Amino acid sequence: MTAIRFAAMPTRDAEHLWSGGRDAYDNLPETMISDGDGDPCRHCLQNIEEGEALLVFAYRPFPVLQPYAETGPIFLHKQPCRRYAAEEIQPPMLTMSPDFIVRGYSENDRIVYGTGAVTAIADILAYGEKLLARPEIAYVHVRSARNNCFQCRIDKVKTPVLAETGA
Repeated sequence: MTAIRFAAMPTRDAEHLWSGGRDAYDNLPETMISDGDGDPCRHCLQNIEEGEALLVFAYRPFPVLQPYAETGPIFLHKQPCRRYAAEEIQPPMLTMSPDFIVRGYSENDRIVYGTGAVTAIADILAYGEKLLARPEIAYVHVRSARNNCFQCRIDKVKTPVLAETGA
């Protein structure tokens, strides 16, 4: 069993947008009002409640442009929110749909072919662990099964290497 953690969008990315920064397409985020039905914030990984203001913008969760650097629309609370911290459990927003695409990526940010699968919410944890047990997979994305929008990332838990004690 591979120990994993669920990771939200980095706070530095959210702060960039909250402070008036531009998105992956060099546009300012659009402000909308949530209807309360399926507007998950990618920073706190909670649904944005009905009547709350949100930002919608193009997001690319990859460090550089390259053929596999998927970009798509996502939501963020308009007002700063606390980043998701319960990384060891499946985020609450992953109950807003019956299933999601779960897909593995290599260390050089390329899709590992054959790993993408529409996965029932009850199976996301197990499938993420299975993928991350493979040496060629560095991390996993959870994406919308209907629209392919980025939801969150799953990473291996880094375990500290203990020095031998020459006993």
